[in-house]
Formats: sequence, structure tokens, C-alpha cells
Amino acid sequence: MKVHVGQLVANIAGMALVFGLALFLPAGTVAWPAAWVFLVLFLGFAVALSVWLIRFNPDLLEERLTGIGRSDQKTWDKVFLAITAVVFFGWLGLMALDAARFRWSRMPDLLQWFGALLLLGSFWIFFLTFRENTFLSPAVRIQTERAQTVVSTGPYRFVRHPMYAGFALFALGTALLLGSWYGVLGALVLIAMVAWRAVGEEQVLQKELCGYSAYMTRVRYRIVPRVW
Repeated sequence: MKVHVGQLVANIAGMALVFGLALFLPAGTVAWPAAWVFLVLFLGFAVALSVWLIRFNPDLLEERLTGIGRSDQKTWDKVFLAITAVVFFGWLGLMALDAARFRWSRMPDLLQWFGALLLLGSFWIFFLTFRENTFLSPAVRIQTERAQTVVSTGPYRFVRHPMYAGFALFALGTALLLGSWYGVLGALVLIAMVAWRAVGEEQVLQKELCGYSAYMTRVRYRIVPRVW
């Protein structure tokens, strides 16, 4: 196996630390049940998916861990991911200030439970996408070393970017679960950002990946079936 297990454990532990700090520091307390629910669900999925990838698709796991920053990643995508990271963690901090420290938002418990269901739904879409697409890189690049081909099965029969569709549910579900209306607005900003990336990614795939233009004529929608 190309991926070292120790590297993967360190990666997940680092992610848990960063997410925890991004939520609990601005909240000013660890007594925030919704944040703990989010972390348990999110990190539980990250661990389960990693274990699945180790067993069934270690090459994809290696790509997920090492794809960002490679020389063939598009420069605009490197800039985009850096900006997105700042926006994403700023979004988490804003929700902590809103829902835990200052309590600007008042969200019904029912909507928070609905947010948890959306979050679980996003995980299912993520898994289906990982299962179907062995070339699911976190970077916009053509994986010539792995003889990348067009994937048109599974969720790719319905939309061209099911990972981004899952992210849309993830962002909205997270904001609702954490109980932040400002977070919902921030989720819409993040969704708009990944929609912009989808357009740029498709331009690269059309130019550099054989068969992608034909795939686009068969599957008309990018993220939301019958909408866009």
C-alpha cells in the first residue's frame, strides 16, 4: 500500500484539532452540544471513508492526500483552494460566534435535527462518488500517470459534479445543525464558490480529457438535476 497508515492517522488527528479549534475557540466554550455532534459525525465519516479507501482503493486515498500542490495542478486552482480554506474556516468561526458565544440566531430544534439529516445525506453522496470515481482528486489536474478516463456511472449519470452536490448539502446541513442563520448565508457563498470552480474544472476537462465533451452532451446538469 502506497499510503502510510501513520500519515493518514496524523492527517485525521490534525483535521480534528483544526476543526475543534475553529469551532470552540470563537465559541468561548466547549459546552456546545451541536458542535460536538457535528465533529463526531464528520470525523466518524472521515475515519470510515479512510478505512474503506485503504481496503478498496488505496491509489485514490494517496491522490486525496497528495494531489494538492503537484506541479500539474492548475495555478488558478491553487489560489482558489487557498482562498476557500480561509473562507471555510472563517465560516466555522462565524457560526461559533453566532450560535454559541453571542446567540444572535434563534433556530428551532427541528431545523437543527433536519441539518443533521442533510449532513448524513451529504456523506452518503460523498461515499457514492468516491466509490464510483477512482480519479476523484482534490486538485484540478489531469492524472496522466494513472491513465485518467471519464466516469459516467453511478451518481455521474445524473450530475457532472456529484461531489459538489454533496458539498452543497454538507454546507447547508452544517449551518442548520450548528444553529446559525449567518452560517446558512455563508453556506450559500461557499456553494457559489464551488459552482464557479465546477465551471473552470469543466473547461480543463474539455480541453485535456478525451471524451469529456461527449459526456457533457449526455449529462446536462452540473450540480442540481434539472436546475443547473
